Amino acid sequence: MKLRWQLVRSCLHQQWRSQSNTAAIAANPRTGEATGATEVKPTANKLTARETFVERVVRGPGLKDFFTVKSKRQLQKDDEEHSHLLDSIPYLSELDYSGHGRQVHFEVYGCQMNTNDTEVVWSILQKNGYERAKDAAEADVIMLVTCAVRDGAEQKIWNRLRHLRAMKERRSNKRAPLQLAILGCMAERLKERLLEQEQSVDVIAGPDSYKDLPRLLAINQHGSNAAINVLLSLDETYADVMPVRLNADSTTAFVSIMRGCDNMCSYCIVPFTRGRERSRPLDSIVREVQALQKQGVKEVTLLGQNVNSYRDKSTQHAEQVNMAPGFSTVYKPKVGGLPFSTLLQSVAEAVPEMRIRFTSPHPKDFSDEVLHVIRDYPNVCKQLHLPAQSGNTEVLARMRRGYTREAYLKLVEHIRSILPTVGLSSDFICGFCGETDAEFEDTVSLIEAVRYNVAFLFAYSMREKTTAHRRYKDDVPADVKNARLQRMVQAFRAGASELHKLYVGQQQLILIEGKSKRSESHWFGRNEANIKVIVSAAELPIAKTNGSLKHIDVGDFVVARIDESNSQVLKGTPLQISSIGSYYSSINI
Repeated sequence: MKLRWQLVRSCLHQQWRSQSNTAAIAANPRTGEATGATEVKPTANKLTARETFVERVVRGPGLKDFFTVKSKRQLQKDDEEHSHLLDSIPYLSELDYSGHGRQVHFEVYGCQMNTNDTEVVWSILQKNGYERAKDAAEADVIMLVTCAVRDGAEQKIWNRLRHLRAMKERRSNKRAPLQLAILGCMAERLKERLLEQEQSVDVIAGPDSYKDLPRLLAINQHGSNAAINVLLSLDETYADVMPVRLNADSTTAFVSIMRGCDNMCSYCIVPFTRGRERSRPLDSIVREVQALQKQGVKEVTLLGQNVNSYRDKSTQHAEQVNMAPGFSTVYKPKVGGLPFSTLLQSVAEAVPEMRIRFTSPHPKDFSDEVLHVIRDYPNVCKQLHLPAQSGNTEVLARMRRGYTREAYLKLVEHIRSILPTVGLSSDFICGFCGETDAEFEDTVSLIEAVRYNVAFLFAYSMREKTTAHRRYKDDVPADVKNARLQRMVQAFRAGASELHKLYVGQQQLILIEGKSKRSESHWFGRNEANIKVIVSAAELPIAKTNGSLKHIDVGDFVVARIDESNSQVLKGTPLQISSIGSYYSSINI
């Protein structure tokens, strides 16, 4: 360090002496001639034409240059004049963001939210000049939209990346290099490992950085390094992006109404990969649903990590929403904004001939206001997802779920008192940290007591960064987890079989989604409880018409009489083609 300062001082001293000599020569030309300094004149001219180092230092900014005394109006005017500089990058022109017709292929893994995110991404890329490739072999860009909830989901991605890396290496030199992009929760959780272990990954984008994808792709295409943006946002909801459906022929669609989660359940990685809760403005959601109806969509599912804690805080509306009795949270009660019940009612009124579902909720947020909207509007499906996760109070406490077994059972009883025909589904985890045989038996008994139409059952998978990872040990052996999983499956199927027998002989309104996988002469759809129903192909009368007939097709609401049932599906005889309004008005007469 001392040597460095000595060199700096020496250079400054030498330059000062040079400037002094130059100044003396310029002041006394004769002296310059006498000493033979005629060659110094060009140097003097050069120095007068260009500031010296010392002059630049002396002329440097003072304290006043770091303060500004301007009116608010003048500051706003300056911001407007220079706003274009904030959006521009000097080394990458905006034209370079365009895909120029390059083809992108999507592979979607995980939950419904990832499907909706992919449609958001496709909307953004389509506006920037990209085209869609149906096959990976035809693509210039392959995007994997990933899930990090369980280890099994991540292993699928690692295996797929090995295949794509080989595809990238075999790619012909006559074609532009193949770009691989990792999007979603796994990108957020394993960004460093993805860069170190998979050198073939070109772009990594977290759930809140999809608007930045055109820039990330362009940076990687123009350079050699991977481009990454995994910053989480406190306000990004993509409310200003109209998703472009991947399957334009589908009769169902997803609409994201909020992002993130504040519950901080000890086993869950979602708050760390998708950030804090924030909700879209209600008006933007209603507009998107109405746009989907014009495209022929007959059923929409409102999505969120904690969908029924939705609050539109873009308005000044302040309404206190009470949690279900016996439930608590790790955060302070939220106030202000339009609640989920208001959103659900607004959507139901905006599209009366479209079915409405929502997932995934938290049991604590099932207020009576939400239950009454479901009861009063025929197009809101009488089907609720009530994720219990465990049937034991001690395990629930370790999971930080905020309720006891008794509180959950009371909520189920309360819901069925308001919605007697409701269809229930749930999530259960077996083998959580420290779960004993006796604690697991409580889970089995809860499944048997409640009886669900649909259930999603999993063996526990430890996730890094979660509270459980910091506090507990994943101490239940894998073989015990698998044995417990089979027990849960058996308990669920027994209860579902008994529930589904109650449908036999009843008429159900089903929405036709497509041809049966097992027979081209049969169609499949779902009833209000979200149970799959198989009916034979037929020409049916149309309700409230003068004997008009129509062959069953995708998107039709068909009234069917249920003839057979099992734990998975119902089978029925199609009777007529109807609509939501016609069907429910006829059964309420």
